[in-house]
Amino acid sequence: MKYVIAIIKPHKLEDVRGALSGIGIAGMTVTEVKGFGRQKGQTEIYRGAEYQTYFLPKTKIEVAVSDDMADQVVETITKAAHAGSIGDGKIFVLDLGGATRIRTGEADETAL
Repeated sequence: MKYVIAIIKPHKLEDVRGALSGIGIAGMTVTEVKGFGRQKGQTEIYRGAEYQTYFLPKTKIEVAVSDDMADQVVETITKAAHAGSIGDGKIFVLDLGGATRIRTGEADETAL
């Protein structure tokens, strides 16, 4: 099993959700986060004063999938979240040691 974590621009969330639903992904966890990479923040003006924000709003998507679905999930997220500009995001894939569905007690891939 794999644990896929994607950090994307917030306005791309619905595109990614729809694309993942289209390939059969039934669930995901979404968190509003802040961070920066190559963007290095941005300059904003608030009440006439200019200030630097170093952490930009991002959306983190977490999905647990079987090994054979991991590459397809990464490809799907990449296509759906791509805008062609700096700050499009990153995708991390981790090995998942186990999973348990609390309601039924199912374990590992049957719990996904």
